[in-house]
Amino acid sequence: MRLSEREFAQLAADKKSAKPKAPKETDTQNAIREYLCWHGWYVIRHQQSLGSLKGLTDLTALKEGWTVYIEVKTLTGRLSEDQEKFRDNVVAHGGTYVVARSVEDVQFLCGVPVMELQSRWLGKVVGE
Repeated sequence: MRLSEREFAQLAADKKSAKPKAPKETDTQNAIREYLCWHGWYVIRHQQSLGSLKGLTDLTALKEGWTVYIEVKTLTGRLSEDQEKFRDNVVAHGGTYVVARSVEDVQFLCGVPVMELQSRWLGKVVGE
């Protein structure tokens, strides 16, 4: 069987498009939110808009009086300068800040009593 140049180019293009794509940040946010809600967390998703606090995390999760701020990034994403300032303020006030690139990055929050989590992670940054 012989292929024309056009047919060969089409086959090559099809192979390139078959590469697995990295998940979008929004998909990761939704998966993290659903996972934490399933494990008893109350999760708030923040939308940046005019007048929003610059650097505010994508998600805030609450359980048994403990609040965790979660910034969701792609596999190669980095915190902006405003996000770094927000992170530093959260930690300076004893809060917990998590940079999550997948659901696996927040699994440590589930299956362990909140008191134990607080004693280990209060005032800390997880991930990055």
